[in-house]
Amino acid sequence: MERYRHRQFAGFILGGLLVAGAACAVAGALDPEARWVLLLAVVFITLALLFNSLTVRVTDKHLEWWFGPGFLRKRVLLAALGGVEVTETRLIEGWGVHLTSRGWLYNISGFGAVLVTREDGERFMLGSDEPEALAEAIRSALQATR
Repeated sequence: MERYRHRQFAGFILGGLLVAGAACAVAGALDPEARWVLLLAVVFITLALLFNSLTVRVTDKHLEWWFGPGFLRKRVLLAALGGVEVTETRLIEGWGVHLTSRGWLYNISGFGAVLVTREDGERFMLGSDEPEALAEAIRSALQATR
């Protein structure tokens, strides 16, 4: 059973990628010697499609998340989780998908996040514009599994 699902849209990242893609497309179309810039336009627009949102889902058994149409889909068993806490990402941790000092970060926009600790000690952060609701959904699902 699905307990929680939330989709957060990229906002500034999406806008920046689309503007960069459009600028590259125009530059490539206007200058015959700079047609290679059209390839950059395709890259920026593809990134915009893949990273336009971050969806997080909590079911009775799993915590799942993915970008855009299902890109970089991840799933962990709730039984493998040790704890969850609301946190804020630091400016230096940025956005996107990458390793930080607090584990892997999956973030599309803003600084709100949930820090998840697995039973084995591994940690990761899920960015969210409603981190309290996400943390509560995970805690509630964890209590139901134990």
